[in-house]
Amino acid sequence: MTFRAPSVEDVISVYWQTGCTSCLRVKELLTQHGIPFRSRDALKDEGALDELARFGLRQVPIVVRGDEWANGQILRDVARLCGIPWGNDKILPTEELQRRLNAIMAGTGRFTRQLPESSLQTNLPDRPRSYADLVYHVYNIIDAFVEHEEGIPLVYEAYYRLPPSEMQSIEGLVGYGDHVAHRLNAWFAGPGRKADWDAKASVYYGEQTKHDFLERTTWHSGQHARQVIWVLERMGIKPNRPLGEETFRGLPMPEKVWEDEETK
Repeated sequence: MTFRAPSVEDVISVYWQTGCTSCLRVKELLTQHGIPFRSRDALKDEGALDELARFGLRQVPIVVRGDEWANGQILRDVARLCGIPWGNDKILPTEELQRRLNAIMAGTGRFTRQLPESSLQTNLPDRPRSYADLVYHVYNIIDAFVEHEEGIPLVYEAYYRLPPSEMQSIEGLVGYGDHVAHRLNAWFAGPGRKADWDAKASVYYGEQTKHDFLERTTWHSGQHARQVIWVLERMGIKPNRPLGEETFRGLPMPEKVWEDEETK
């Protein structure tokens, strides 16, 4: 019996960073299907992003196989690249996604009020993102969806905004959350009633419908809300009415809340 060393075309590389919801989800997909991959942590190895320069990319998650790549935010594209069978995507109705988003925002508000004010500038493990940044990110993801529906395309940098000085407090963050909730529900009650959910969304990560984008907004913000719960638990604080299965059922969430291994 002879053995053949993997060729360049066989090697799959995943470019990721700790705390990134899509990064965790794409690694779980490959692991669940028994597909080995080369792990490239962009936060710990500056050369990781340099390797993507040949594709004109400096973002994560990206999955590379030979001279082809797929954005890790679209699992069906990753599946196609890696030879994973993929069925039809089943997306919850838009009204249900709106309900889930409201539950996520309300929950995040409850959890934020439980954070000690003195802890807000504490960074998450292995990630230069503070607790204040994390809470802000939950709401900003949803705010970016509303901006898109107001005519502003979603760019990569939109998800890396930081809270301004007036939001570097519990009340400031909760106030921002209330503002975003009002914007989202006002849009649904107004222009959203006539939205064409099959229309193409103007997002940086590939071909998506507006329904796809709304679903991603929901599970993306939901995963970060789970991380706020996780932060409280790490501090020994019991979360106030934590979000449960009823909030996340039917969403393509990662299984884990946070990265617990550097490589797979």
